[in-house]
Amino acid sequence: MSTLVLLRHGQSQWNLENRFTGWFDVDVTEEGAAEAKAAGQALASAGILPDLVHTSLQTRAIKTANLSLRELDRLWVPVRRHWRLNERHYGGLTGLNKAETAEKYGDEQVHIWRRSYDTRPPEMPAGHPDNPNTDPRYANLPPDVLPTTECLKDVVERMLPYWFDVIIPDLANNDVILIAAHGNSLRALVKHLSRIPDEDISSLNIPTGVPLVYEIGADGRPTDAAAVEDRYLR
Repeated sequence: MSTLVLLRHGQSQWNLENRFTGWFDVDVTEEGAAEAKAAGQALASAGILPDLVHTSLQTRAIKTANLSLRELDRLWVPVRRHWRLNERHYGGLTGLNKAETAEKYGDEQVHIWRRSYDTRPPEMPAGHPDNPNTDPRYANLPPDVLPTTECLKDVVERMLPYWFDVIIPDLANNDVILIAAHGNSLRALVKHLSRIPDEDISSLNIPTGVPLVYEIGADGRPTDAAAVEDRYLR
């Protein structure tokens, strides 16, 4: 049995500004940094010490992991980074203020784009000023896997191969693994782990900077049926 810790990055600058962020790379705020440090302190108090860390390729997740590990005096542990743990790609909505977008398109449409399991936002046009796809960290990705928009179903489908091919083998060889990622990539993993139906996943919100803990058995499944809300370290 191994321990899996899921940690959504601390508050980012675009979280603060209420903007659709997705794959665009923004840093954490001072509050977000404090949340990351508090997460490390909570893990230390619980005696949960990561042996290996996985993060996305995005700064806010990387910095959250590092700040948490510093509180644990474990900056030395191995780290793996992969685009499959990135946030959901918000396509043409990237960079837009959520409230202003709701005024333009209506609350109902924006709610569908944000929370529907299988409805994608508009695709990102090539000339979009906040196009993250041109970032050098994605230069080696094949064009057929580089998204221009995603719904949560897409995130599940691109995240699960990494879970099965990389993280599960790592769990077999390590006592504690920390995944520092994003609201939607972690929602995708929690959906799989807790077997949340498609129609119910829209109501799940993972708070920033609060560790979410699963005990994982040799079969790659949780060893208990505890509700998601009962798994947080607060």
